[in-house]
Amino acid sequence: MTERFDVAIVGGGIAGATFAAILGDAGLKIALIERQPPAALEGSAYDGRTTAITYGSRQMLEAAGLWAGLAPHACPIDDIRVADNSSPMFLHFDSREVGDDPLGSIVENRLIRVALRQRIDEIANISQISPATVSGLDTEGQAACVTLADGHVIAADLVIGADGRESFIRGAAGIKTVGWKYKQQAIVTIMGHELDHENVAVENFLPPGPFAMLPMVDAPDGTHRSSIVWTDHLDAVPLYQKLDKAAFDAELQARAGEWLGKVWDIGPRFTFPLSLRHATRYIARRVALIADAAHVIHPIAGQGLNLGMRDIGLLSELLIDQRRLGLDLGDPMLLKRYEAKRRGDNFAFSAATDILDRLFSNDIPPIRAARRIGLGTVNQIPPLRRFFMRRAMGAAGALSRLGRGEKV
Repeated sequence: MTERFDVAIVGGGIAGATFAAILGDAGLKIALIERQPPAALEGSAYDGRTTAITYGSRQMLEAAGLWAGLAPHACPIDDIRVADNSSPMFLHFDSREVGDDPLGSIVENRLIRVALRQRIDEIANISQISPATVSGLDTEGQAACVTLADGHVIAADLVIGADGRESFIRGAAGIKTVGWKYKQQAIVTIMGHELDHENVAVENFLPPGPFAMLPMVDAPDGTHRSSIVWTDHLDAVPLYQKLDKAAFDAELQARAGEWLGKVWDIGPRFTFPLSLRHATRYIARRVALIADAAHVIHPIAGQGLNLGMRDIGLLSELLIDQRRLGLDLGDPMLLKRYEAKRRGDNFAFSAATDILDRLFSNDIPPIRAARRIGLGTVNQIPPLRRFFMRRAMGAAGALSRLGRGEKV
């Protein structure tokens, strides 16, 4: 059996679901294909990560009508403090320097997925197909055809690969990637603490890798919480994971310092491999890649999903405008415009995060001295500090209409 859609999105995670909601709300007929059942994606055991949603991404979500479901779970980031292994030289970003809005917000991934599913359930022209495994892709005819493992065929003007770093769609479209694995892993957990974080995010660069404390809303019982992204050597992470609670809490305390008072692990603990991967192309015949299917970066700056949001903002705008003109959504010229505008920005961020990790994840004395001076210098030059803040907020560079907070 074959069903026909305007766009078939393979991958129902945060990026794919966001894209589906925006396009579906604009009247396009959407197939959202996901291999996991929704309940699995929304459980606390699936993914303990949080996401830093920048000011620019929040503007996009507000314009698309998606922020209201996230706002109750979002903790604003009013200040960011960047330190180098407790050096007295540090970098301080204060949101008040650039306006009245926070620099970003921290939201649990599972709660983002819950809010997105609730919105998608309200949009009649989105068909959620899950759990479903994609087994084939054919783009030779007048439409792209996605074949599911049960024999069901989805035909669409355009297929979107939103299926993550190991994207089936990317491989089936013959698109290769370049990149490498880092000799690091990230431990992700939730940390309780005695004192209020006051909406401050901290990233302390240690020789094995950055240790980030990201402010979260308090737990229902009033416990102050922060999300921890602890990057360390590949061989060290399994040892930390095996520690009992008391020993792990002691390691957290040693890295967190005293500014939050006593700290403890709320858990659960997750580990994630780190890599850099960039698709050599973002498009093929009737295929486009977004988010992690197109680019995976080091989490050092918390920009991974936000780059994906910028992909979504631009491609949504192009597709919605194309549909209003009654033109083919799989038009090669439209796809080339998307690729031309997004590859450069994503590549620049990929390179920047890689350089930052290599610069800070070592203890070589001359490099250590130079980077500390660099942090202190940027902190003392307000225009330069504001420039970096606006980039981190996603409020600089070429923005889509959604990225500027405008309706499409």
